[in-house]
Amino acid sequence: MDEVNDAFSYLLSKEIDEENEDPEPKSVYECQKRHDWIKWKDAIQVELDSLNKRNVFGPIVLTPEDVRPVGYKWVFVRKRNEENEITRYKARLVAQGFSQRPGIDYEETYSPVMDAITFRFLMSLAAGENLEMRLMDVVTAYLYGSLDTDIYMRVPDGFNMPEALKSKPKELCAIKLQRSLYGLKQSGRMWYNRLSEHLTKEGYVNDPICPCVFIKKTKSGFVIIAVYVDDLNIIGTQDEIQKATNYLKGEFEMKDLGQTKFCLGLQIEHSQKGIFVHQSTYTKRVLKRFNMDKATPLSTPMVVRSLNVESDPFRPHEENEEILGPEVPYLSAIGALMYLANCTRPDISFAVNLLARFSSSPTRRHWNGIKHIFRYLQGTMNLGLFYPKNSKGQMVGFADAGYLSDPHKARSQTGYVFTIGGTAISWRSQKQTLVATSSNHAEIIALHEASRECVWLRSISQHIQSSSGINVNKEPTILYEDNAACVAQTNEGYIKSDRTKHIPPKFFSYTQELEKNKDIEVKYVRSCDNAADLFTKSLPTSVFKKHLYAIGMRHQRDL
Repeated sequence: MDEVNDAFSYLLSKEIDEENEDPEPKSVYECQKRHDWIKWKDAIQVELDSLNKRNVFGPIVLTPEDVRPVGYKWVFVRKRNEENEITRYKARLVAQGFSQRPGIDYEETYSPVMDAITFRFLMSLAAGENLEMRLMDVVTAYLYGSLDTDIYMRVPDGFNMPEALKSKPKELCAIKLQRSLYGLKQSGRMWYNRLSEHLTKEGYVNDPICPCVFIKKTKSGFVIIAVYVDDLNIIGTQDEIQKATNYLKGEFEMKDLGQTKFCLGLQIEHSQKGIFVHQSTYTKRVLKRFNMDKATPLSTPMVVRSLNVESDPFRPHEENEEILGPEVPYLSAIGALMYLANCTRPDISFAVNLLARFSSSPTRRHWNGIKHIFRYLQGTMNLGLFYPKNSKGQMVGFADAGYLSDPHKARSQTGYVFTIGGTAISWRSQKQTLVATSSNHAEIIALHEASRECVWLRSISQHIQSSSGINVNKEPTILYEDNAACVAQTNEGYIKSDRTKHIPPKFFSYTQELEKNKDIEVKYVRSCDNAADLFTKSLPTSVFKKHLYAIGMRHQRDL
């Protein structure tokens, strides 16, 4: 056993983990060997019937000269609900788009999808205006798109060859695609163009600032359709939602999933008090995956750091320190935590941002930091964002900077958060790209970044509200900052002095221009009341919990 190396141990443990987690089959042959083959067989037949119904395939022909047909593959997935229970077996015949050639087989591929910030704003709008939320799923959405180029695919297994070609080797034949197919580079764009054309023809409007939000206003109300590929979140008044669903069903094959309760890994709980969004099921899966589901809970995601370079537990790896090998899934853990931090858990944003910097050369110290976050999640699994009903509060922002948060490279940390009705819709924790020479300099950079985000948030919120017929509050957005000198410099104008002459004027001018145009209003707030402090440093438990409450994070048991 002394000759067994780390790579072999890693691969062996990976196989054991996959066996324990009951992985999805990789091929039809694997499906046939499983106890649930009947269900997979039915899923395959449903997929073939759907392809034939949509007239995806043209005739089988001899492959034309100078044509390189794309390959194909079967993909198998078991759909699960918010309780991680299997609800449906799904099979997809996908094209191997990696073999497509740019400029020959496709031109443009970009297809917009709704971002998490827009989705959170729409949930806050639904709660504040007491609107309904409904989720619909387009069955085989990509098959509705028309191709803009000629694409040929190798003949899949099970297809009957025409009489004239039965004597020819199957490898010399190909099947022409008449519709976009999953896996092709341009499929997402073709589907978006098809859906967008259909909705705009009915009178829906959208804007380049949020191209995946379609809005229609009538005399009786309004409806908002937020698109994430084939998932359509429909928000609005009851009558208009019903009209929208009937219109969509008339053109596409749809599944009406009722009130939005589970979408993109987010669990959405509706109550008389408001809307609560969390990811407890996803968190459980992450903890189980990394064998931390029975760990002892902790009260904060990170220990209070020492900024002493030599004693900082999160300093870069040293020359005599061993770098973790592939047996430690550091990158996988960072990826799993980033999804949580970006969607519903702003409380772990700073810790994840800090530990993600060491992804290329992590050490045991950094892995202990990852496990510390897991232990914190173990004790706060049902923590999420709560958007109260009938809360018509104005958007408010908080900006802060952690001076020399990274003392090893003399960089500071930018943190900001924007709330509506007391609950966060947008936040960021990020290491600054410039070296700040003072805390005042760092705060000015953070305020500049928060101002940029504020401009976008005001644009998207005002567009959605005005297009829906909701009263738009055009008062300046209050942006709180806890550095008195920074607030004074922003309000009074850029003053060239020995302390500020090295700071690029753009960091002053942009924010001042916004203040002059009454888009924002920078105000001073005490550091202990600045919610953005949560995104710039590790905090003691009492202060940490205070800021969590300030940005609308609640435990499900408390609602």
